[in-house]
Amino acid sequence: MIFLSKKVLSPGSATIINAISTGFGAAFGIGLAIEAEAKFSSRGVNCSSDLGVDPHLMNLCVEKVLDHYKIGSDLDFDDIIPSLDFGNGEGIEVKTKSNLPLGSGLSSSSALSNAVVMATAALVAGEFYLEPMTDLEIVNYGIDASLEAGVTITGAFDDASASYFGGLSITDNANREIIHQERMPDYDILVFMPDKESLSGSSDVDRMKLVAPFVRIAYNKALDGDYLEAMTLNGLLYGNVLGFDNNIALDALQAGALASGLSGTGSSFVAIVDDSSVDDVKDAW
Repeated sequence: MIFLSKKVLSPGSATIINAISTGFGAAFGIGLAIEAEAKFSSRGVNCSSDLGVDPHLMNLCVEKVLDHYKIGSDLDFDDIIPSLDFGNGEGIEVKTKSNLPLGSGLSSSSALSNAVVMATAALVAGEFYLEPMTDLEIVNYGIDASLEAGVTITGAFDDASASYFGGLSITDNANREIIHQERMPDYDILVFMPDKESLSGSSDVDRMKLVAPFVRIAYNKALDGDYLEAMTLNGLLYGNVLGFDNNIALDALQAGALASGLSGTGSSFVAIVDDSSVDDVKDAW
């Protein structure tokens, strides 16, 4: 029996503009990540995560890949390459390990879906000599799975793009278009995590839409390249609307952070710092 495997790494991201209120977002990749390993196994689709999450999202991601390559739910790989012997059963197993916390506003769902789709697609395409998925196919299948699983409101195309490509992505989430991408300066970031989980799929959308006119101001700043002010303004707006303590961000700014605010729908606050402020912000937090 042959057991082949593929392993990938998918980073999280931090928010510059939360897309929920306007449909337009911006995010940048960070150093925390999810590692996914996909391998052929004895039977069926089996997914597990060290994050302790329901494997439903991971299973959906695998199904999107199988559908793309027109592999039935019975995983009949003989239709693709009859000479490959999988023994008595055919299946795919995906496992993840991560230093990216769940429900923290650091795009754990986007990173997870990207990782599972990437690993599964690389496994199937690589071993059966099939056409590899394009970058945007991988991102979009992950978003489709996330929407179907109910873990995102907008599809989080901004988060998924920043996670997949790294650097900064400014996006039209509704139409899944990348408006602008660039490498971020080599900033350090600090993350403050209150003891509170906040899942995007259960957030109060109507309340967040109340601040849409002001989020558009922040978004326009991002389009103009003023990412630091955009991030701070966006974070303060959403932090207030969602009932988080904005003093966390203000303390960081007072200590010299270049930008600080709520990431995603929380609960993490992110501060961008330089060498002269990093220790002071740590002390403030």
